[in-house]
Amino acid sequence: MATAAVEIPPSNHGIPGSNMLRHVDLPETTPELSGQTNPQRIATSWLDAFNHLVTGHDVSIKDLFLEDSYWRDLLCTTWDYHTYHGLAKISSVIENKENEGRIQALEIDSSSDNKKPTICPIDFNGNLQGVQAFLTLETKIGRGRGRGLVKLVRDASDGRKWKAYTLFTTLEQLKGYEESIHTRRPTGVDHGAHPGRLNWQERRNVEANCEGTFEPTVLIIGAGQGGLTIAARLKQLGVPTLIIDRNERIGDNWRNRYHQLVLHDSVWYDHMPYLNFPPNWPVFTPKDKLAEWFETYAKALELNVWTKTSLTSSTWDEGKRQWTLTLERQIDGRNETRTLHPRHVIQATGHSGEPYFPSHIKGLDSFKGDRLVHSSQFTGPKPDAKGKKAVIVGCCNSGHDIAQDYYAHGYDVTMVQRSSTLVVSCENLIDVDMKGVYSEDGPPVEDADILNMSTPNAVAARLKVDNTKEINRRDAPLLRGLQAAGFALDNGPESAGIFTKYLHRGGGYYIDVGASQLIADGKIKIKQGQEIEKVNPHSLTFGDGSEVEADEVVFATGYQNMRETARKIFGDELAERVKDVWGFDEEGEIRTMWRRTGHPGFWFFGGNLALCRFYSRLLALQIKAMEVGLMGYEDD
Repeated sequence: MATAAVEIPPSNHGIPGSNMLRHVDLPETTPELSGQTNPQRIATSWLDAFNHLVTGHDVSIKDLFLEDSYWRDLLCTTWDYHTYHGLAKISSVIENKENEGRIQALEIDSSSDNKKPTICPIDFNGNLQGVQAFLTLETKIGRGRGRGLVKLVRDASDGRKWKAYTLFTTLEQLKGYEESIHTRRPTGVDHGAHPGRLNWQERRNVEANCEGTFEPTVLIIGAGQGGLTIAARLKQLGVPTLIIDRNERIGDNWRNRYHQLVLHDSVWYDHMPYLNFPPNWPVFTPKDKLAEWFETYAKALELNVWTKTSLTSSTWDEGKRQWTLTLERQIDGRNETRTLHPRHVIQATGHSGEPYFPSHIKGLDSFKGDRLVHSSQFTGPKPDAKGKKAVIVGCCNSGHDIAQDYYAHGYDVTMVQRSSTLVVSCENLIDVDMKGVYSEDGPPVEDADILNMSTPNAVAARLKVDNTKEINRRDAPLLRGLQAAGFALDNGPESAGIFTKYLHRGGGYYIDVGASQLIADGKIKIKQGQEIEKVNPHSLTFGDGSEVEADEVVFATGYQNMRETARKIFGDELAERVKDVWGFDEEGEIRTMWRRTGHPGFWFFGGNLALCRFYSRLLALQIKAMEVGLMGYEDD
């Protein structure tokens, strides 16, 4: 049980310090495009003009971008993430002499049929039609290559000229430092006479145990999806990397969670870099199956992982830009102390940080029931406990899953909902939000990522308003049943649904896999809108004076900011130097995560499997660029 007094944020509040996304008005709708519209010609003409513009030719930017347009750029114009909004801002970026030549050329990506320019709806309802084109690019920054996507619409205020509404550019590789995949894959053998040469297994043992001259350039804390994906990317870029994890086995961060846990995201959304799930993989992955996959993934990609290992001390040398880390490792039944000197540490300890546990509530130590824990410590209902009274505090994914598990084991279940929750059914979320992108009939996952990530967060939030309305329409009977049961609902910030709530708050939602109907049917009771005033030996007293009996209490109250985990591991000096994690910055990009934190040599990495898959490449490219001298920590 945690001891620090922590106030628990209601589920509809944003992360402290996070900016609200700007309000977006979509461009004026235009008549449906005719069959005579030639998307290839339109995209080619626009790209020719854009390339002339960035190479200094006399082209007016007003002929290329809408007044209210967006350019989302990840590492192509600077070594950071940006969303440039508005004609004036985009113009200043292009005209900035420091940026001159950074984007050297955009070209249409015609490498497959699904990438060719096409007519597409810009909004969910199809009222705004446009032309979409996948792009390839050359960039001076990092001597890199990248990809992108542009969405062009007619400007109703300027003779219906084709102009960019959104442009997306992202770095994918550094010239001369490409990933060791496909045509650059290792040979696996060193032919010829080499006395004393080591075979593959011996070489793996040297690297895996950091023997001899092998010293990791990067040390990653945490062997979950974050640690594994960023380690895989760094491996292919030739950056020596070691993961440490205090658990006994890779995957225990999932394996040790509550008994019935299954991922609420679909398999098509959750693939990991280089190694997709096989075609017979279930749509929703059980936790233990995911844990097994993590072990397989680490072995197949030859990742260096030390389990049963803890960081006991750390110091940062500002002059050398190097860490001194002391590790305690249990291996082969003995304890081992090792000191390493990486130049980078990545904290990949999970999307969030330390548990929010309401230790400020009076009477916690007086509880005489069978269990009072945070959801992170909940392993499952007790056997033969039919009729026992379970109270779950918190109504997001974990809280619902735990309540459903309790009900299935015969408990009398009450959920405490302090504010409101966004609820979407799993089936309709997939069918409305992901169909045609992350689905069985969708494009390859890396192309799906371009489609998904190309939309600036503020624009995506506006578009998701209509998605959310459609999901709510389909879920209407279920939502009415929840409201009739006293369950409070919301649609996320600005009614933009689960996408925005996840990024803005990190929680506050439930993807329904069955618990909602139990609530609507009265099989799981709801105590709504009241905070717990006091814990009694066998009950909870609420602010309205009511009392709920309890044999077991689970606080599914979420987690603190990852910055607080950094404070616990590295101390106050580092924690005060780094910036807050998650939520939005002034441009609508995620704060601090997957990018520079404010402390050289220290990075945060986390998120769901899809975010880890996408941003692992971008963080790995930043670290590689630093290591080969293409980027300095203070560089723009």
